[in-house]
Amino acid sequence: MIKKKVTFDDIARYTNFSKTTISRYFNNPDSLTLKNQEIIAQALIDLDYKENKVAKILASGKTEFVGIIVPNLYLHYYSEMLNQILSSYEKFGYKFLVFSGNSNEAIERQYIKELLAYNIEGMIVLSHTIPSKELASYNIPIVTIEREDEYTNSVNTDNYMGGVQATSLLKKCNCDIYIHINVNVPKYIPAYGRIQGFVDICRDCNLSYELLLKDLGNSYEDNQKSIQEIAKYLDNAYKGKRKGIFLANDTYANMFLNSLIRSYGSLPEDYQIIGFDNSPISNEAVIPTSTVGQQIDKIAETAMEILVEQMNERKKRKPVVLTTPIHKVITLVLINRDTTCIVTQL
Repeated sequence: MIKKKVTFDDIARYTNFSKTTISRYFNNPDSLTLKNQEIIAQALIDLDYKENKVAKILASGKTEFVGIIVPNLYLHYYSEMLNQILSSYEKFGYKFLVFSGNSNEAIERQYIKELLAYNIEGMIVLSHTIPSKELASYNIPIVTIEREDEYTNSVNTDNYMGGVQATSLLKKCNCDIYIHINVNVPKYIPAYGRIQGFVDICRDCNLSYELLLKDLGNSYEDNQKSIQEIAKYLDNAYKGKRKGIFLANDTYANMFLNSLIRSYGSLPEDYQIIGFDNSPISNEAVIPTSTVGQQIDKIAETAMEILVEQMNERKKRKPVVLTTPIHKVITLVLINRDTTCIVTQL
C-alpha cells in the first residue's frame, strides 16, 4: 500500500499550531521561538514527514542551489577543487550547478544569467574573467577562490610563501640555474605571489634564474605542446647544468616530467622538479612529483563555510549585511617526493 503523505494540515493538527505557523517554520524559522521550532521538529520525526522539495521552493523561493564557475577542468587543480566542493553536500546540504567558462567573458556572463534564473542562493567563482566588482553587483552571497577579490569574499592560498618554499627546496638541491614556468599572471591576482616568492629568493641568495612567463594556451593539448617546447629549450640552453624547475601547477609539472621521460626514458639527474597544488596527479605521476600542497580540501570547506554563513544570514528577518568582504588565507604544506633531492631538514 502507498503510504499517505504527511501534509502541513497533519502537522498543524498534531502540534495544535496553525497551518500558517507550520509554513513559517519551513520558510522563515527565525520568526518562531526556539521552543516552538523544537515542538514542530519533533512532530516531523513522529509523523515521519518527507519534505516536498518542489513545494518548499515554490513557497519560499529558496532552492538550496549554489552556482559554481570554474575556468576549466583539464587543470587538475580545478577538477580536484570541484570534487571537494561537491562532496560538501553531506555536511551543508546544498546542491550545485556547475559551468566551465574557458576564459570566455561573454559565455561566463551568460552562465551567470542562467544561474540567477535558477534562483541560486549563492555562488563560488574560480574563473578570473568577471571582475569582483561586477560579481558583487549581483547581490547574492559570493565567495571567490584564487582570483582578484577586492569586492567579494574570498579564500586564497598563501601563494607568496609557496613560491618561497618551492624555490628554497630547489636551492637545497644545489642547482646551477633556477627556472619558474608560469603564465604571465597580473600582479593583482593572488597567484602572482608564486612568481614574486621565486624571484625574491633568487635575488636574495644571488641565484642565477630565468622566468618563463608566456601564454601556454587554453586547452590540455595547447598546454602540453607549450610545455614540451619549453623542456626542449631548457635542455639545449642549460645542457650540463643542474636545473631547478618550479612550475605553476601540478598539471604543468606532470607534462614537463613526461616530456623528459619520453626523451630520456627516466628523469635525468640534472633536473629537479617541483609543482604547485598537491592535486592527485602529483602523487599518481609515473614518478611522484614534489609539490607545494594547497590543502584543496580545506580551501573548499572554508569557502563553503563562508558562503553558507552568508546564505543563512539572508534568510533571517533582519539580516546583517557585510560591509567589508571576508578574506581567508590558507597555509601551505611543502611535499618533497621523488623529483627533488632528499633533504632531511627543510
